[in-house]
Amino acid sequence: MKSKIEAKQRIEKLRKEIDKFRYEYHVLDKPEVSDEIYDSLMRELRDLEEKYPELKSPDSPSQRIGGKPLAKFEKVRHAHRQWSLDDAFDFSELQKWEEKIIRMLEKNLKSQISNPKSQLEYCAEIKIDGLKVILTYKKGLLVQAATRGDGVIGENVTEQVKTIQSVPLRIERPVNLTVVGEAWMKKSDLGKLNKEREKENQPPFANSRNAAAGAIRQLDPKITAKRKLSSYVYDMDDIEGEFPETQMKELEMLKKLGFKVNEHHKLCKNLEEVEKFFRSWEHKRNKQEYGIDGVVVKINQKKLQDALGYTGKSPRWAIAYKFIPEKVTTVVEDIKVQVGRTGALTPVAHLKPVQVAGSTVSRATLHNEDEIKRLDIRIGDTVVIHKAGDVIPEVVEALKNLRTGKERKFHMPTRCPICGGGVKKEIIHKNTKTQNSKQNTKHKTQNTKNIPNTRYQIPDTNLSAAHYCQNKKCFAIEKENIIHFVSRKGFDIEGLGEKIVEQLMNEGLVSNFADIFELKSGDLEPLERFAEKSADNLVKAIEKAKRIEFPKFLFALGIRHVGEETAILVIRNLKLVIGIKIKDLNDIIKYLPKISVKDWMRIKGVGDKAAESMHQWFNEKENIKLLEKMKDSGVNVEIPKLQITNYKLRGQNFVLTGELESMTRDEAKEKIRLLGGDISSSVSKQTDYVVVGKNPGSKYDKARTLGVKIINEREFKRLITE
Repeated sequence: MKSKIEAKQRIEKLRKEIDKFRYEYHVLDKPEVSDEIYDSLMRELRDLEEKYPELKSPDSPSQRIGGKPLAKFEKVRHAHRQWSLDDAFDFSELQKWEEKIIRMLEKNLKSQISNPKSQLEYCAEIKIDGLKVILTYKKGLLVQAATRGDGVIGENVTEQVKTIQSVPLRIERPVNLTVVGEAWMKKSDLGKLNKEREKENQPPFANSRNAAAGAIRQLDPKITAKRKLSSYVYDMDDIEGEFPETQMKELEMLKKLGFKVNEHHKLCKNLEEVEKFFRSWEHKRNKQEYGIDGVVVKINQKKLQDALGYTGKSPRWAIAYKFIPEKVTTVVEDIKVQVGRTGALTPVAHLKPVQVAGSTVSRATLHNEDEIKRLDIRIGDTVVIHKAGDVIPEVVEALKNLRTGKERKFHMPTRCPICGGGVKKEIIHKNTKTQNSKQNTKHKTQNTKNIPNTRYQIPDTNLSAAHYCQNKKCFAIEKENIIHFVSRKGFDIEGLGEKIVEQLMNEGLVSNFADIFELKSGDLEPLERFAEKSADNLVKAIEKAKRIEFPKFLFALGIRHVGEETAILVIRNLKLVIGIKIKDLNDIIKYLPKISVKDWMRIKGVGDKAAESMHQWFNEKENIKLLEKMKDSGVNVEIPKLQITNYKLRGQNFVLTGELESMTRDEAKEKIRLLGGDISSSVSKQTDYVVVGKNPGSKYDKARTLGVKIINEREFKRLITE
């Protein structure tokens, strides 16, 4: 029998030895001992910790699978914004990226570097197709693992990530550190897992990335552990002490700290060397145990990275050089029509299932009737498909020489395929989104009322077209409206996804979004997919969602042309411009129907279409009944306090376009709002300033046409700081 002191000494030695074996096996891929020896030492460690529970520690190897099943994943805010990378699909795009960063470096560092191009060098790393995870260490100990989420808010998956043996629970130095990497599953393990799933009549995972994401998303860490995930770490967000001078040195430091770093990276002196590295992986990528979808190209020197900074969504100093999407042929077995939230009818090709870019594809959108005519797609055609951006299945062309004469042309239906209601084709000039109604008139060829914000642009013409179901009670429209209502930017009701919404509608429990707030556990428990606990969880999520701020509430209603920016404009200016102060849902019901189209348009940034839509929506009796029903169910609309430091920009409306260098778009918007100004998503004669960054879009051209004042980033900064 060991004394406590002896047990402590033995535990410390066991932990050190087990962690050494773990590192050799899961990080270096050079196991020095058999599994039997490893398992035997682990059993001894667990027995001692069980006998002396006070000697357990969070970084003990025994604690990798110690977490209890979660009820749900906790949301966490990242200490550092998690950016996405811009893509390049050929060498010319890579060259354009380099030209752009050289111009920026010449501008920002002209006093320090005379010839930036001669100073540039690149770190090329193969791009692992896994699930991004962010690992946070405090004094060397892993305290949090999170998914990327939307880049600002992710989910806490610490217990799940602890089960990944290549992730160290304690690093080699007792420092504070945040690193970024990919969790992935071996292709060989994916094959075994899919065989097990097929035996259990479960659908197989399409690729290792999906399998990794599914494993991390398991609420029970024990299930995650069985999936045998691995990891690669490739970046530091933050480290206590001096940051490495280059990306190559950063990778070396990560290895020394104990992380598994992919060995396939190279220092390149120019883009030609990057291209050579890229081409070398085009054919051997499929021989690896992990998915590879391209090469990440980063400027090696950190000082140059800092000089370039970020756009609103991505670092300027890095780019994902993607492999050309895999193209395959298949047969169009049918073309069917889907109905969206706005009533828009979208033709979808039903394909003979085929593997493309690592997953099985059986559907591909054809956008609209004009796209089908442009490609001359017929039912029965052999077609070429690829994944646009390696994600969205897309029909590229029809192989007309393979036609037999039995192929059939497709025609858009004259009646809605869901409800049988009438269908109307609507055509509009492609620039209508930023024009007022008088300017639109001369471009109309058919009824253009109620055109949605997002439209497919017909190639080689100035027109875009769509077909719409005219029945507002169409099941498909109602379903999409409810899905929009409960989405993250709306009421954000966790657990109420598309399949559950459809199930509740089919069961007659929900016919509109107001019905959601009357659901009880007893209504849900008898349904398939529900048990007592899952029913209670959904009811609790609905109860939590009853408190909502006005901008999210207005967005959730799904009023045509009313997005997030318009919703914020409305709440900031209702009292100031229209003279109406609302405190709760009761005031919304009482006062908003009284606002005329002209009054809505008095709010700078609210255009004629948004004004007409809000006036029409709040004056429909059925909509008011829905709001009253929500109020009776306890929905509480809260009016956010306006955080304004002073009112120097009061009454002034801004539109932002292009890439800002010294701040993100969101930061610029926040600065404007803090000074009492407003932001609009489109340019009109009401716009006071259009702030133009690098590579501005059509908003810049529209501002010039209308004579709206255009200012650059330097002028904008002077305006908000003077």
